[in-house]
Amino acid sequence: MSIQQYQALVSDAIAKLDWNRAPQGLYHPIAYALSVGGKHLRPAMMLMTADMYGADINKIMPAALAVEIFHNFTLLHDDIMDHAAKRRGQATVQKKFGENTAILSGDQMLISAYQMLEKTDNALLPELFHVFSDMAEKVCQGQQYDMEFENQYDVIIADYINMITLKTAALIATSLQIGAMLANAPEEHRKELYNYGINLGIAFQLRDDYLDLYATSTAFGKTQGSDVLNNKKTYLLIQAMNMAKGDIKNQLEYWLQPAQGKDPQAKIQAVKEIFDKLQIPQLTLEAIKKYTDKALETLEALPIEADKKADMLQLTNNLLKRNK
Repeated sequence: MSIQQYQALVSDAIAKLDWNRAPQGLYHPIAYALSVGGKHLRPAMMLMTADMYGADINKIMPAALAVEIFHNFTLLHDDIMDHAAKRRGQATVQKKFGENTAILSGDQMLISAYQMLEKTDNALLPELFHVFSDMAEKVCQGQQYDMEFENQYDVIIADYINMITLKTAALIATSLQIGAMLANAPEEHRKELYNYGINLGIAFQLRDDYLDLYATSTAFGKTQGSDVLNNKKTYLLIQAMNMAKGDIKNQLEYWLQPAQGKDPQAKIQAVKEIFDKLQIPQLTLEAIKKYTDKALETLEALPIEADKKADMLQLTNNLLKRNK
């Protein structure tokens, strides 16, 4: 099966979830958050992994849905912290329903993720809870580092890679790990798939950073240049802050100062020009390729039949080239 087929299975399962319960003020925002699109990449990759080992993916679906609900919970709370107005091209939950409602509905989503895990009919349930909770803690650690970076000028690339490993890559890696675990794959295979997911997740986030300014498609879902407007410490900005000298450094520091009447589009254009002068786009694409290659090497070395991992190899290559 292709990744699109697994994604369709997840979409169908999400559509069947019943959030029509009281109080609607708590559950309706959850239904909204889960209905506004998204690629369902993580649960789809969990199903794909389990399928590689011959598991019944219907039995894996509760764990896949738990991952998707958890992921959307993190996005919901991210949007509150970032004061974001749009997510996937639609109004964020906090913009549509208010901040207090968004916080509480997000809390319920976290609870619902664990309730969904409980539906996994598997003797490995205690280990599943341990792996899931470890991942959830890593995501929170990564988010804390991300917030701390907002007020820290001297962030280095190594610190940034560590942050996105925790915040983004750990969830992708754990999705693969759980898929392999529930399919009773060998322990060594689970570790290798986790390592594959870490490198893929890093490449995935770097691609997100790149697309904020350099997306060629209007389907990206975020406001173009939103990371720049928020002075978000992305791979591109950190590279620029570490590389800029003289006049270029002065220009960059000027645009990183509080807005005070500065035109948003002028800021986006100016920062983009600085990035271009420093060849930041090329450096970012090289980093994306580096981590994608690491992921591919790990996956190619996995000792299972080539045809069983062909779809995942194709997915990895597609993620490198995505424009949304």
